[in-house]
Parts: sequence; C-alpha cells; structure tokens
Amino acid sequence: MPASFTLAYVPGVTPGKWARTWDERSPETPLTLVRTPAAEAVGLVRERGADAALVRLPIDRTGLHAIPLYTETTVVVVPKEHLVAAADDVTAADLADSVVLHPLDDTLDWERPPGQPAVERPATTGDAIDLVAAGVGLLVVPQSLARLHHRRDLTYRPVTDAPQSAVALTWLEEETTDAVERFIGVVRGRTSNSTRGRQPAPEKAARPDTGTRKAAAGKPAGGNRRRGAASGGTRGKPRRRA
Repeated sequence: MPASFTLAYVPGVTPGKWARTWDERSPETPLTLVRTPAAEAVGLVRERGADAALVRLPIDRTGLHAIPLYTETTVVVVPKEHLVAAADDVTAADLADSVVLHPLDDTLDWERPPGQPAVERPATTGDAIDLVAAGVGLLVVPQSLARLHHRRDLTYRPVTDAPQSAVALTWLEEETTDAVERFIGVVRGRTSNSTRGRQPAPEKAARPDTGTRKAAAGKPAGGNRRRGAASGGTRGKPRRRA
C-alpha cells in the first residue's frame, strides 16, 4: 500500500469532487494535490513527481496512458461593453476584425487562431486576461480558464466553431498501480464495490453431487453502456439577447 498518492492538475481543472471521493474510499492512502502549469504537467509525471495528472489534450502520449474525461466549451473573453457581450454566442468569423490574443500557454489545437494577431504573444493566459481588460484585444480560452481569471469588468461568450479543450487523466504506462486503478475508478464514477483493477476472489471448491439437491440455474449478468452525444454549434453573426 503506497504511503500517498500524488495527483497533479492544470489550471482550470477542479479535482475537489474526486479528491473527496478518494478520501472517503481510501483514507489509508492520503491524496496530495499539486497544481502545475499546463506545459509542465506531463513532465512532472514522466519524472515521477506525480503518480498521475489531470491535463488538457493534446499531449505527447509516448509512454503514457491517457483517459479523456470531459470536453469544455470554448469561449471568448471580452470587456463588458464590447459588442460581443450583447450576443448569446459567436463564431470565429465574428472575431475576424478584432485583435485576438494567443498566449504561449494556449492549449487549444488551432489550425489558425481567429482574428488579427497581436504584436507579441502574451506569456500566460493570466497576462492575456490583463491585456483584454486594458482593451488591447480579445482572448479565446476553455470556459474554466475564463472562470478562473474572472474579473468584474470582463465577460465571455461561447464560440460555437472553435476547437474544444478535452481534459484527461494521464500516467506512465509502466506505473499502472493499484492506486492508479482506484483513482481511475473514482474519475469514471465506479462504485466502491467495483472489482476493476483487483484480483478476483478464488472460487470455492464445488461439493460432490449426492443426488439429493438440484443444481441452481444462474442467469448471466449484463449491462448497457450509455454514450453521450456531442453537439456542435452553427455559424452566423452574433444573436442579440431579447
């Protein structure tokens, strides 16, 4: 039994619910949470500074397992008085004439970022938020990062045709330990009685048939898996609120 389990997570990801479930199920193995910049999370796992990490895809998966967990809405962050703030949602084409900041820590998989490029790329998303507040440009990010860097003078709206950020759990292929399996069970919503990742209990030896009892007929167990459907947006000009 490991002394502890270390989980790294990138900004915007909130592991609190999973941490509480872990503490309830595995109190003998303390969970240590380590917030790390998005660019450093995979390296931390490779260097064994963390047993696993919650990261944003895409990543270099060489030597790593990665389980996608959920996909975020992509939004554009704008000043509250900006024209976009009057719309319910926008498309990338609606941003074509605006300066759109593209920070160096951006994890959206753009073929080409929308809008007009700034003179320089901000170092971080936090720096880009400050520039949006100063009226320098707009910023397209996963919704959780817009919430993380919330400011009273800024707001955000969904961008319906932008790339989306997928959050995944990753760990070293050769380090699929029992603790990792237990945490996979937590993030996938398995019950505490699930046998996934554990060795099955040995079967009891059958009693010899004496002819005085009838064998019981068992029913095969089965289950249905439900899959969620992803929905996409439509292109068009901003729709004003009623």
